[in-house]
Amino acid sequence: IVLLLKLDISSEIYRLFPSIKIGCLLANVQVNPSSEQILSEMETIIGEMSAHITPDTIREMPVVASARNAYRRIGQDPNRYRPAAESLLRRIASGKGLYHVNSMVDILNIVSVNTGFSIGGYDADKIEGRIEFGIGYENEPYEGIGRGVLNINKLPVFRDEMGAFGTSTSDSVRTMVTESTKRFLMVFPTFDEMDNELERALALAADLLERLGNVQKPECWIV
Repeated sequence: IVLLLKLDISSEIYRLFPSIKIGCLLANVQVNPSSEQILSEMETIIGEMSAHITPDTIREMPVVASARNAYRRIGQDPNRYRPAAESLLRRIASGKGLYHVNSMVDILNIVSVNTGFSIGGYDADKIEGRIEFGIGYENEPYEGIGRGVLNINKLPVFRDEMGAFGTSTSDSVRTMVTESTKRFLMVFPTFDEMDNELERALALAADLLERLGNVQKPECWIV
């Protein structure tokens, strides 16, 4: 893979979180409906987790708690705009399971509930120019997948030269992963010192993509 993706962290978010890091994974992919293997892996983790997680224990998971605290520091209510991993885990806790979207998004969601990271998943070819991770501002245009127009004011936000395309609450329609996606970018924001957790999450994502998604050697790096 030619590394054509440049990612910067804005000074406004860096000032709030001096330990901030973003794990990145880029892979050449073939997106399909999820295989029996992927669906079975999903059902296994749903079965394992649904027995013992509750909304309270989810909020106490270190990676989820860190994201919730980050939302508060930026100025957003994490109960109103939940980090995506927390929303997925709450679905499992309430017996609703996980959505089936496609092979890549389903693998991303398996990694997310396993690790607590709210992972952004994007079609890399729909991203224009440099990426910057910053803070959403008032009335910034954004259409979330399945959510319509989303208020991203005071949310952690990924932008490119065309504007905002990702938040830890909801990915956008503009860069969504579909069956025509050829390059898949996953981003794992961490706001506190969480090197071990981040490396584990990247390794798990790479392993599942290779094992279940027929992906050859995904490229991982940390900004």
